[in-house]
Amino acid sequence: MDASQEISSSKPLTSLHEWEDDLLERYPTKEHTFRDYAAEVRPSVKEFYRLNHTNQTHDFVKAKKAQYCSLNSKKMSVWEAMEFLNTLVDDSDPDTDATQIEHLMQTSESIRADGHPRWFILTGLLHDLGKVLCLYGEPQWAVVGDTFATGCRFSDKVVFSEFFKQNPDSQVDIYQTENGIYEPGCGLDKVDISFGHDEYMYHVARDYMPDEALYMIRYHSFYPWHREGAYDHLASDYDRSMMPWIKEFNKYDLYTKTDIKPDVQKLRPYYEDLISEFFPAEIRW
Repeated sequence: MDASQEISSSKPLTSLHEWEDDLLERYPTKEHTFRDYAAEVRPSVKEFYRLNHTNQTHDFVKAKKAQYCSLNSKKMSVWEAMEFLNTLVDDSDPDTDATQIEHLMQTSESIRADGHPRWFILTGLLHDLGKVLCLYGEPQWAVVGDTFATGCRFSDKVVFSEFFKQNPDSQVDIYQTENGIYEPGCGLDKVDISFGHDEYMYHVARDYMPDEALYMIRYHSFYPWHREGAYDHLASDYDRSMMPWIKEFNKYDLYTKTDIKPDVQKLRPYYEDLISEFFPAEIRW
């Protein structure tokens, strides 16, 4: 096995939730202190970002968007997709034994409890469904992780940015400027951001959900932009006008994992009715 094959087959995280737990450590609130923020990051998370930052090249992103964003993988309903995702078992997650559907409902039920619009509630239910990419055989580093722009100079505001030295794009001259292959203010929709569940789910939902929801889905992992201020020179005024929605959503995405499990069967009629308000019976994935 050569080095590239070894990197591609590695699975550094014990569960996909482990990346989310790391986010809680990096972005705590007064109400949510969680683990010791100053503690050394877990080796599995560090190894995950080494793989992510080494492999997510501009060419890789373009290839994966071509492979998946044409939506030729499956045809199924949204609820069927949730049940499909439920086969991705996180038995080793130390913080929760909730199923994937329960985890999605924890987010959406918190949004619902705060009186947000129905499309916002549905966004909470949908936002992580793109993780079905793992069930298509994609490695973790191509599914989750803080996202970042490719095709331009890597930002030092991206977590573990030192690993970008191993990315082949760091040797491509045209990518070594602030703007790279892009025009200033071109808009984030023109930027090839590292591939994962956000971009994939955006394409699944783009014909059915309002813009505010689509921004939440597409950019909720783009922490270098909406938390650290990186890449704002590429954003449009419209992108910036949508950022408050992303920030509002992330409060629920980050801080709703609890030991209280929602009653899926009791809630199912409500959510099936909500899904049918926005989506047809079957959609392409």
